[in-house]
Amino acid sequence: MNWLSLIGIVIVILGFALKWNSILVILLAASVTGLVSGISPVALLETIGTTFVANRNMAIFIIVMLVTGTLERNGLREAAAGLIGKFKGATSGVVIGIYGVMRAIFAAFNVGFGGVASFVRPVIMPMAEGAIKARGHEPNEDHMEELKGMASGMENITWFFGQVLFVGGSGALLVQGTLEGLGIHVELIDLALVEIPVCVIATILAILYYYIKDRQMLKKYYKDELGKDGLQ
Repeated sequence: MNWLSLIGIVIVILGFALKWNSILVILLAASVTGLVSGISPVALLETIGTTFVANRNMAIFIIVMLVTGTLERNGLREAAAGLIGKFKGATSGVVIGIYGVMRAIFAAFNVGFGGVASFVRPVIMPMAEGAIKARGHEPNEDHMEELKGMASGMENITWFFGQVLFVGGSGALLVQGTLEGLGIHVELIDLALVEIPVCVIATILAILYYYIKDRQMLKKYYKDELGKDGLQ
């Protein structure tokens, strides 16, 4: 084995340890590894280009993360919290429920906007926190952790059931292919029609469950702050 070809790993470790520019470290490691392995510069560039194109979805994900981080730095979280703070009757459960409806509708058209990392965390969670503050409470840390799980759960439920409504989507094709293997032929439009009530029921049940759970948590974590009339 040519142990010298592993020098790229050493470069990555040293580069990250010394806090060098991440992109430059990776490119340097790839270039040095290619050269010591006998790969010509032209072949190395072709390999990098082919790999980039083959994994362009990952590149899009990285770009979304960078855009989200930039927006957060420029006040995205504060703007989201301020928006929901204008609605005095809103609760965290209502915010998550509205997001569930929106997510299911967009999933039916196979439109995604980043999921948990790029939308729930920077947008939905600040709005849920803003709803708590709008009711005159200081957000409890345990409550916020519960809300993170609820918002992520709503994301998973609505996307899972909603994406199958899109004719030609990966979920629908997977179901069709599985049934075909069992000798059952179905059209994609028929699958979508069958899935509509399933998606609606799943979304409604999730909204009701998280709404009730949020009401219970409000009583649990802020009972000392509630007035004699209790939750409004």
